[in-house]
Amino acid sequence: MSIRLLNVVPSRPAVLEERQQLQIRCLLLTIFAASIGGTFQYGFNLSIINAPTTFIQNFINETWTERYSTHLENWVITMIWTFIVVAYSVGGLVGALIAGPMAIRFGRRNLLLQSNVFILIGALLMGLSRTAKSVEMILIGRFFTGVNAGVGMNINPMYLGESAPKEIRGMVALAFAPFTAAGIVLGQTIGIKEILGREELWPLLLSSCVVPALIQLTTLPWCPESPRYLLIDREKKNLCMKALKRLRGDIDLTTEMDELLEEQAALQGQTAKRLCDLFRDRSIRWQLLITLVLGNAIQLCGNDTIYFYAVYVFRAAGIPDEKIQYVTIGTGCCEFIAAVTSNLFIDRIGRRVLLMGGYSLMVGCGILFTISLTLQAKVSWMPYLSMICIFASILSFGIGPAGVTGIIPMEIFDQTARPAAYMINGSLLWINLIIVGMTFPFIVEGLGSFCYVPFICLSFLAALFIGIFLPETKGKTFLEISQEFYKRNFKGRSEL
Repeated sequence: MSIRLLNVVPSRPAVLEERQQLQIRCLLLTIFAASIGGTFQYGFNLSIINAPTTFIQNFINETWTERYSTHLENWVITMIWTFIVVAYSVGGLVGALIAGPMAIRFGRRNLLLQSNVFILIGALLMGLSRTAKSVEMILIGRFFTGVNAGVGMNINPMYLGESAPKEIRGMVALAFAPFTAAGIVLGQTIGIKEILGREELWPLLLSSCVVPALIQLTTLPWCPESPRYLLIDREKKNLCMKALKRLRGDIDLTTEMDELLEEQAALQGQTAKRLCDLFRDRSIRWQLLITLVLGNAIQLCGNDTIYFYAVYVFRAAGIPDEKIQYVTIGTGCCEFIAAVTSNLFIDRIGRRVLLMGGYSLMVGCGILFTISLTLQAKVSWMPYLSMICIFASILSFGIGPAGVTGIIPMEIFDQTARPAAYMINGSLLWINLIIVGMTFPFIVEGLGSFCYVPFICLSFLAALFIGIFLPETKGKTFLEISQEFYKRNFKGRSEL
């Protein structure tokens, strides 16, 4: 009888291994479900607009001619097209601003689910725009997809970071970055002429963002709400325990629960901070300064301007125009590879090293890029050096700034200030995206081959600031990080 029992009852290591597998599966599902409709949508909608540029510009002219029996001048078509492109960033700014208060009211997971309303409306408008012969529907549709992206860029890393164990918090929270890069690559890929990059298919291309939204709507409801939100914001201990059990499996949660309760006690009596409160509260002065610097640096480092020059450099290197769209996919692949690499090493190397190293490498790549642009017309092999610089700069950006910037506010602000902090971080991203996009052509016209010099200087200053002022948060609890910043903000006091 005892022999039979030994054959039937699993050993303790086998039970533990099964529990670990269940924990990993639940965590992976949470990462996938949150990111596929979060930052993935940002990257996807950012890149799919490039392929149908000519087709939509023709549609603008045809629609105007049919309505008013007159052709538009080229500069007017370009201006309308610019409005369509910028509408995405304006929507992103709106999404970033509403994400904070909505995350407090509805919760992190629920807000990600609700924001799919914007993408569904946007996809419907853009998909029917050609049938309705309405350029305005494209403009409004891009605005709504931008709102969804603005919410996702803020809430996705916040939700994952608050749901992760502290030992792998960086890796879990940073999982949004590979999804962002994957969205860029997929958007570039389906935009080629062999798939959806044909004139008759551009409405379908623009509305294809509905697919990730539907995937999130069917998967994210199976995932729990942020345990920290449930305990600290909603004071629902039982629901917090249930969420932790779903995320961690059937293991002893005493230590983690004690840390959460300690954090709740430290924040007892405090309410969620508004945007204006952050600028008046001395206890978060250093956190706010770091967020302002990093939020500006991620766009002002010039990574997006590298994409502007990619086509020009590839053409100068002798790549035929019809092949450039395929080579451009390589730039997105570079960012994806770098994001995955960063994700694997963030909890070993730390946030500070990845950020400082990424910006420092971008400075080096920028200097070489400037030299190669200056000598490109004089030295035959310089276009190839420019190509190397483009890929190296994108790799450098992806390994640090692209992803780590998004998790810093989640770690350095406490639960009450975190949503408002992400409003600032997200708003800076979208505002600077608009500014750089609209001013870079004038910078090129004024500085020529030295147009990248301002971005080199700003990248250098960002790396210097990070090296001096940003503390390492690897492996620390949120309460430990808050205590460390408390000492900085109130010198001479050591306790919260």
